[in-house]
Amino acid sequence: MLILISDAFDPSLPDLLSKYGEVTDDKGRLADAEIVLIRSKTKATREYIDSAPKLKLIIRGGVGLDNVDQEYAATKGVIVKNTADASTTAVAELTFALMMAMPNHLVKADNSMHEGKWLKKELKRTELFGKTLGILGMGRIGTSVAIRANAFQMKVLAWHPDVYFCDFAEIWPSMEEVMKVSDYLTIHMPLIAPTRGIINKENLALCKDGVYIVNTGRGPCVVEEDMAEALKSGKVAGYATDVWASDPPENSPLFEAPNCLCTPHIGASSKENLLRIGSVIDTIIGAYTKGEPLL
Repeated sequence: MLILISDAFDPSLPDLLSKYGEVTDDKGRLADAEIVLIRSKTKATREYIDSAPKLKLIIRGGVGLDNVDQEYAATKGVIVKNTADASTTAVAELTFALMMAMPNHLVKADNSMHEGKWLKKELKRTELFGKTLGILGMGRIGTSVAIRANAFQMKVLAWHPDVYFCDFAEIWPSMEEVMKVSDYLTIHMPLIAPTRGIINKENLALCKDGVYIVNTGRGPCVVEEDMAEALKSGKVAGYATDVWASDPPENSPLFEAPNCLCTPHIGASSKENLLRIGSVIDTIIGAYTKGEPLL
């Protein structure tokens, strides 16, 4: 059995998986691969899957599966799995880091110091304490963010289409109602047809003036042009995003917008998370080789 590692994983992964067969990172051997391991860079399209006639299993190291044509994979008998449990802590911590960085002006403060400036009077901070956080998408990561927000004594509200109770947040019945009252919003939705472009000028108009928004979910859930305009008008005080319409982004209007904090899709890239991803992949492949159900 040939296992193709198509994207960047922890360097220990090939040795960990060698007990199952040959492991390679040579993408030219896709046609011989029975298992392919991907992250966000590789796009498992219809054409990609057709180029791998021996392919039986695709494992996405991470949460989102929008870079995999799951429907077509199913017609070809290819199983698609992700490692959703592994990434929760890493993404939640980045979410909170971004949310703290904006009202504390950490990037501006650091840049100005390196430029020889002393902006002690100009940089006015605000606190997370007592503010209302709205979480859009209350899955594993959203829940983990809520736990951290409670530690900061924020008021935590959340919306999810099929979550009605949570120990760590007050669940509200509509996304729009959460957006209207939140001082901070974090986006943790998958990219599916109903969520594409869901954060647009109409919904941004519902927000409080001066809202801060963090997106560590999926880039296309936000209409970048609308967010850029909201930043320019001051409707949105700050937008921090780790996710983009494409990886890497091309000519994003957010690059020209004020108060936009950008990171290069590093949410799942902690050292600890890459090790957890490897452990989950090991478990999945172990079950696959034994003919056991893949959870």
